[in-house]
Amino acid sequence: MGYYDLNGERASRMAEQYGGTAYGALEELLEDPQIDAVSVCTANNTHAAVTIRALEAGKHVLCEKPMAVTIGECERMVEAARKNNRRLMIGMNQRFAGAHVKAKELISQGAIGKILTFRTAFGHSGPENWSVDAGNGSWFFDRERAVMGVMADLGVHKTDLIQFLTGGCVTEVTARLVTLDKKDPSGTPIAVDDNAFCIYRMNNGITGTMTASWTYCGEEDNSTVLYGTEGIMKIYHSPEHSIEIIDRSGGRKFLDIGRIQTNDRQTNSGVIDEFIDALEQNREPPSAAAMYWRPCGPCLPPPRPRRRGERWRFWRMSEWGWNVSFVFSKLNES
Repeated sequence: MGYYDLNGERASRMAEQYGGTAYGALEELLEDPQIDAVSVCTANNTHAAVTIRALEAGKHVLCEKPMAVTIGECERMVEAARKNNRRLMIGMNQRFAGAHVKAKELISQGAIGKILTFRTAFGHSGPENWSVDAGNGSWFFDRERAVMGVMADLGVHKTDLIQFLTGGCVTEVTARLVTLDKKDPSGTPIAVDDNAFCIYRMNNGITGTMTASWTYCGEEDNSTVLYGTEGIMKIYHSPEHSIEIIDRSGGRKFLDIGRIQTNDRQTNSGVIDEFIDALEQNREPPSAAAMYWRPCGPCLPPPRPRRRGERWRFWRMSEWGWNVSFVFSKLNES
């Protein structure tokens, strides 16, 4: 087991706490034949480069979300995994949460009939309050390193989840990405989004909303509500119950399958367990990059530099069938 961090002291502390070797350079870690797999937990703009280097060094890779910051980077990562016969998994942990796994089972059994619409949200008070580099100087707020804001931090999770639950694929997006509150150390509004409001249309006709926010102060919201022809399913909507099903006559059924993790209450996400199981069983892992990136492609930036207040009409990636319309707005813009 080994660790590499741009902050060498941090890597050394990890080695002291958990055992293993702290490497002075990434190349040293990748050249070690005792290392079979690598977990990439770097800033967004380096995910592709580090992942590809690890794959080419013969390592399996578990990469943090977002997978990368451009469609081209995603394609190169998938190709590097294929060419080197290595596994590449993206750390989408929402699909492993107990209530989400159960909800998918119930949906497949027809618990609420055919899903018509949904609303899903993920919001908390922002990464400056919990990340290892806490404060408003966090790399999450740096456009060069993060490239994207809350859409890449939280929006990708719920985009993956809603496709996992419904069995559909997002094919059309209308979105407004805004910077409402967060500021950098100079007091200037950050150059990435702190709120994202999206309307998704799936290839199976299901339509709904996805909201991601770094400005939910007080408590986190990680809820999803599905509206079907035979009822409503609420997931992590109430602190008392993991799942609530309301049938057409108003009858209610509650299921308690544990609480979802929060930044203040970290639990086993299941991601690493699934990754290791896949390697031991020589199979594709859940949320394998080759299957993941195209369905979540609409979360990536439009195909030209984004500027505040700039608008795009629908742009179509015809090979994958996406229609995406974005607006990115600065603080207090009407």
